[in-house]
Amino acid sequence: MKIGLVLDDTLDKPDGVQQAVITLGHWLSEEGHEVHYLVADTERTDIPNIHGLGRFANLRFNGNNVRTPLPASRKRIKALLKREDFDVLHIMLPYSPFLAKQVIQMAGPRTAVVGTFHILPASRLHSVSNQALRLMLGRSLKRFDKIVAVSEPAVHFARKAYGINATYLPNPIVTEDFRSGKRLAHYGKNKLNIVFLGRLVQRKGILELIKAYNMLDFDTAKKTRLIIGGKGPLRSKAKHLASNDKDIIFSGYISEKEKADFLASADIAVFPSISGESFGIVLVEAMAAGAGVVLGGNNPGYKSVLGQQPYLLFNPRDTEAFAEHLKLFIDDQRLRERMHIWQEQAVEQYDISKVGSAFVKIYKQCLQARAEMR
Repeated sequence: MKIGLVLDDTLDKPDGVQQAVITLGHWLSEEGHEVHYLVADTERTDIPNIHGLGRFANLRFNGNNVRTPLPASRKRIKALLKREDFDVLHIMLPYSPFLAKQVIQMAGPRTAVVGTFHILPASRLHSVSNQALRLMLGRSLKRFDKIVAVSEPAVHFARKAYGINATYLPNPIVTEDFRSGKRLAHYGKNKLNIVFLGRLVQRKGILELIKAYNMLDFDTAKKTRLIIGGKGPLRSKAKHLASNDKDIIFSGYISEKEKADFLASADIAVFPSISGESFGIVLVEAMAAGAGVVLGGNNPGYKSVLGQQPYLLFNPRDTEAFAEHLKLFIDDQRLRERMHIWQEQAVEQYDISKVGSAFVKIYKQCLQARAEMR
């Protein structure tokens, strides 16, 4: 099949949606399919068949700095679709009326249009914004042959905000790549490593993590070190908040090549995100890398990954309870080991071999249905 993966953004960023698109595209290519990437713009040259179709405007949305495409050339899109004649166009939702909407509207009748819904709102304002976007997308939403969402909460939000009847299919990872992670020697075994990886922004809960860690009593804290990976606007504030009598390390930006080893160094991996998570790709990556135990903020997206084991979820805003939760896992090795066994088994469902095969099945079913309509 010839498949076009459509993203109203760039592939230059290492965010969750970009990782999912690249992981799926690479696996499909290895399976013998011809994969193209239709994006707003990109500077990457290491991935074949990338088509930049426009320019960006910078906005704040869902607690993040995001870029949205400016109106793309209809002539350029039409020429690309005519030249490539895709069997499948796979759209990342929600999408822009200025790029993906035009791609959808210009798709030929034999082309199957499949979607993946990726978001949950971080506030009521974001919910209202999505309802307004639904009006802008109009009838293009009717062109989809099949839409999936990356978590059960995202399934419900897609129905509520967009009237979309989606089914659940998670974002994939290449578990083999993360299982190759090795504990970094300079984060030795003399202490338990509590590891955070993510953007240093308010939504990811980095300040809440440091406040909770600061509350640990001396005897508990001396057995651990807190290792913070990532960069962002709260770095200075986070460093200022870090207690001088605690072992807190700011490791800076962690590249994709370094990620598996960084996560494999965690005895306790902690992701205290407050809101706006539709899934929990970093949780799955940490589980696959062999982190001792993975804990997550009790938001809907992270609950979709860890909810079968309520011990693994906590309220990041309740500093005292958060600190007690950390202490529980620091002190109870048997609990860590029991949760680790569960995570080792649970992570297999997210491997690209399973998720990718499910998408190929969906593509073929949609193509068959379109063929029968003609």
